[in-house]
Amino acid sequence: MNVMYSSLFEGVFADSFFSPMRTVYVVSDSQLEEIKRKQREEELENIEASRKRLEESYQARVKVLDDREH
Repeated sequence: MNVMYSSLFEGVFADSFFSPMRTVYVVSDSQLEEIKRKQREEELENIEASRKRLEESYQARVKVLDDREH
């Protein structure tokens, strides 16, 4: 969808970033801390899963190289 603005002013205020209909969520400090804690836990789980995959890939590669060597 191509939209042409007659001025820079219209272009800026037509942007959804400046739209008066933005959604704002208000949470308590304890809720914010809980959200942050859950995000940290999820990130840690992702790191651990990534580490496990990397270690498995490494071990598989070492086995292939050992087999080729012998």
